Amino acid sequence: MDAVRKTNITIIGVPLHYGANRKGVDLGPDAIRGANLQDRLEALGYTIDDLGDLQVNRQLQPAPEDEKLKYLSEIARVNRELCASVSAELGKGRFPLVLGGDHSIAIGTIKGVLQHIKRLGVIWFDAHTDVNTHETTDSGHIHGMSLAAALGFGHGDLTSIGGADVKLNPGNVVIIGARSIDPGERAFLKARGIRVFTMHDIDRDGMKRVMEEALDIVSNGTDGVHLSLDLDGMDPSAAPGVSTPVTGGLSYRESHFAMEMLFERNLLVSAEAVEVNPMLDRHNKTASAAVELIGSAFGERIL
Repeated sequence: MDAVRKTNITIIGVPLHYGANRKGVDLGPDAIRGANLQDRLEALGYTIDDLGDLQVNRQLQPAPEDEKLKYLSEIARVNRELCASVSAELGKGRFPLVLGGDHSIAIGTIKGVLQHIKRLGVIWFDAHTDVNTHETTDSGHIHGMSLAAALGFGHGDLTSIGGADVKLNPGNVVIIGARSIDPGERAFLKARGIRVFTMHDIDRDGMKRVMEEALDIVSNGTDGVHLSLDLDGMDPSAAPGVSTPVTGGLSYRESHFAMEMLFERNLLVSAEAVEVNPMLDRHNKTASAAVELIGSAFGERIL
């Protein structure tokens, strides 16, 4: 399958905030669209089909504080629908570009891609590693469990989306920009040998070396790569409008350079941008950053 340089992109919005349990991130898809996403991609030569947003029930009662998996039923339902939508677009030979919403939507996106690309690499740009399960979570927020679910670990309502046997190989996954990792996640990552490039690694080695190693890992024996771009991977000074900001993150230029290197390798078969929260943003700065990073991942250059 050709990677990102195919010309047809399908945009799918998922206005889901229940995974983060914080209002505002459900406005992310419209904010990203409003930052001229389609115009930017069309200027690069892509043909865009925007399917609009999946339907989310926004009238749910607040989840109990002690609930282990908050809003599980609705999150699982939306992700099943997303899985089917992503799979359908890939079946048409199109590139699915999913706009979140919180990071719990990665379950549906990745499971949909895995219907067609069994050997899938994943680059997970995030301040967090999102490998909690219902057994290790302190918050009950499913956006912190999405990568674990895509790897086949966690509650059955999440891991069964798209088929319980459809899951990522941990050896084909890299996490970049991590700086907030829970104790249970540390144990999970070490037990499964998942390569995590923390901010310490980026500070020490530079983004070029980190991306070179990361791209070698995700392309080794795979048939394509999925980009999961959480805007809180960037430093809050560059992306203030996210639900769970963590100081000391990726700079604006480090982030762009990573996207530019990703495009040069021509590996991408799908992508998502998540956790943009316009209610916490300043002058749509984070949504604009999301569009600019997507532009770089799809071939936009300074000169």
